[in-house]
Formats: sequence, structure tokens, C-alpha cells
Amino acid sequence: MGEGRCILIITTAPPGDADRIAQALVEEHLAACVSVMPVRSHFIWDGKLSRENEEMLLVKTASDAAERARRRILELHSYQLPEIIALEIADGHEPYLRWIQDSVR
Repeated sequence: MGEGRCILIITTAPPGDADRIAQALVEEHLAACVSVMPVRSHFIWDGKLSRENEEMLLVKTASDAAERARRRILELHSYQLPEIIALEIADGHEPYLRWIQDSVR
């Protein structure tokens, strides 16, 4: 990931864990903002169909901090195999994207 780009990291966590992860990422300046919302996930785990209430985190960060944010999510996460997906933000409101860059160390 190159310098100066913004990244959206998507992860899910059990209810309650998401706020702890979000707070740590923002307090440690690994993310400018983390939005948390309830979701219901459907997936196969250990060969069985599962349906779980989870919370989705939308982590807004800078490309220079994305790998450190991913590692921190892994440290804080309670799942054996957490979903962590990073997407480059191709376009957006320039003042907001600059704020993300300025907020992350």
C-alpha cells in the first residue's frame, strides 16, 4: 500500500468486543474513525451452517498505518479466524480524506 492513500478495513466482532477494538485503534492513532454497526452473519464453520449476531467495524485509516492496524486488530480480536478485509478508497470527499491522513500516525 502506497503513501498518501486512505484505506477502509472491514472486520466483524462479537457484540461488546467491537467497541473495545474501535477505541484502541482510535486512541492509538491507527485509525481516524471506526464506525460500528450491528450485523447478522451467515457462514460455514467446522462444517456447520452458522448464523451469528455480530458487530461490523468500518475502520478508516491511512495506507501507511493499515498493516499496523491489521496487526492490532488481530491482537485484540477474540475470534480464531477474524475477518479482516482492506479496501483502498478510490475516491471521496477530499477534506475528509485529508482528515484521515492527518489523524493517523
